[in-house]
Amino acid sequence: MAFPPGFLDELRARLSLSEVVGRKVSLKRKSGAEHLGLCPFHNEKTPSFTVNDKKGFFYCFGCHEKGDAVGFVMKTEGLSFPEAVEKLAHEVGLPVPRATPVERERAERVSTLQQVVEEAARWFQKQLRLPVGRQGLDYLRGRGLGDATIDDFRLGFAPDSREGLLAHLKRENVPVEKIVEAGLAIQPDDNREPYDRFRGRVMFTINDRRGRAIAFGGRVMGAGEPKYLNSPETPLFHKGANLYCLDRARQAATKDQPVIVAEGYMDVIALHGAGFTGAVAPLGTALTEGQLAELWKLADEPYLCFDGDNAGRRAANRAAERALPLLRAGKSLRFLALPAGEDPDSLIRTRGPDAIRRSLDLAQPLSDVVWSMETEGKPTDTPERRASLQRAIEQRVAEIADPVVRDFYRTEMRSRLGRLRRPDRIPWQPGQRRPFRGAGPEPAPFAAGSAARRAGTDLDGSRQERALLGALLERPAMLHVLAEDVAALPIASPELVRLRSGLLDALSLISEGIDPAAEEALMGSGAEGADAPLEARLIEEHLERSGLGRLAAVARPRAREAFRVDPADADGWVGQWRRMARHLNQLTAEPEELKRAEEALAEDMNEENLRRLEAILERIRRESIESGAG
Repeated sequence: MAFPPGFLDELRARLSLSEVVGRKVSLKRKSGAEHLGLCPFHNEKTPSFTVNDKKGFFYCFGCHEKGDAVGFVMKTEGLSFPEAVEKLAHEVGLPVPRATPVERERAERVSTLQQVVEEAARWFQKQLRLPVGRQGLDYLRGRGLGDATIDDFRLGFAPDSREGLLAHLKRENVPVEKIVEAGLAIQPDDNREPYDRFRGRVMFTINDRRGRAIAFGGRVMGAGEPKYLNSPETPLFHKGANLYCLDRARQAATKDQPVIVAEGYMDVIALHGAGFTGAVAPLGTALTEGQLAELWKLADEPYLCFDGDNAGRRAANRAAERALPLLRAGKSLRFLALPAGEDPDSLIRTRGPDAIRRSLDLAQPLSDVVWSMETEGKPTDTPERRASLQRAIEQRVAEIADPVVRDFYRTEMRSRLGRLRRPDRIPWQPGQRRPFRGAGPEPAPFAAGSAARRAGTDLDGSRQERALLGALLERPAMLHVLAEDVAALPIASPELVRLRSGLLDALSLISEGIDPAAEEALMGSGAEGADAPLEARLIEEHLERSGLGRLAAVARPRAREAFRVDPADADGWVGQWRRMARHLNQLTAEPEELKRAEEALAEDMNEENLRRLEAILERIRRESIESGAG
């Protein structure tokens, strides 16, 4: 059975190869999009079966079997090609096209329109180099674009004429109705003669994910509205499902380039010229659900880059609102706030590519943007105002459909709200006794704790992460000094993330007040008036109520192993904690050697490259253990 053009591309784009293979093979993530497991096609004890999600193929270094998701289902389930396609299409909710006469006619229609758009792209390119296109060429060169870039991105010019393109396509025997259907000409309602849609504009060619011309964006030269004009919706082009330079970004994402969403065509071209070849842009609309889905196929956390002005902040907020209901585990966004008055194009021209790299390093997570949306410019100096803020944030978090992500957001926002309640708190100092302000309400179990209870899981994070959190349980007074550092730790394990949230929640509750009766009871049990034992008991009780006691019990011994500091040396514990945290941040930053090894494997997936990558990963693991041991 022959499937229409584009159907198989759409099917493969919707599939996660590791999920398909993971039904038959136990896979372990190696790095990025790479997974490794035991080959299902031959007997082996050492894993040599590699799955690459971004490239969409599997390969066994032992028996040399290879293929894509369709091929894997065919080989493992004994299905024919059409049967495997139908099975996978049903799983992702993609209707399987039937080769009816109507469908064949539609496929031919789309193919014909694509040829018409392609011919228009060639004509626009030619006009740019003629005297009639001098204004457009001068504009592009004035923006710093060389001839190679202009040709590479297929930039062109539409002369200020009602029938320039129309007349050309007629000479190429293209029917007028096809020119109109492709969005290249406008047919007046009163049946007057059609005329060119794009006139007096620099033209940007828009491709589909396979790199084929399907539409255009045009920037007006001189005065005129709109400043940018895009092709209308056509059988080829759907604005909400496409992104400018998506075809290039797909290739860049396989090489672990950051995926950056800019606002305009020139911004994207400037970013590509500066080496950021994963840059894309929406097409005259706010970011849509379809575009978010495309972005998450390329990267787990794409960067949204907005101009550094009020309009840019409003665009960031709209993107955050659109993304919140769609969040799921591992899929989010990060936000670049450029300096006021700058966009990516101007920033690169004035300060160079390093300015973009610094902005990427400082990108905010989506949770920060959500927090700013609700708190910026709103006073929180009274209980009523803080209550109003809490209600607004809870309503915002409730929009998240994924229950696990929603629980983590709720815990994070409660922790931030707790810190808002103590603006006058005096920073803790070694040996300092904390004042108590009377009884506070019994804290309710937090969602993260409930999730941990349901999971009944054990701690599975790295030794270093466990040691860092366990040290805070051993010496809870450090929480007052290190709260911000703790919140910023790059923790990978979901269980350890829950434990970190529980500790920060406990800190906010402690600062709100402690029951005097509980204080008196603890003092009578031998605490001798020390601040830390009391706080230790209160934190322990909170973690138990939150279902995190088991995780805490596993973490504490790691700290005793790792911290070779006199128990009475409070400053020594803080110093070693910060050294270990810095080391953890360095490891998370992905050393250059590791990046080179990963790129080599992506370019040439052979046994030598794979062994080299494994050796580097093993060394990093040993260094992490050694650092955690002291």
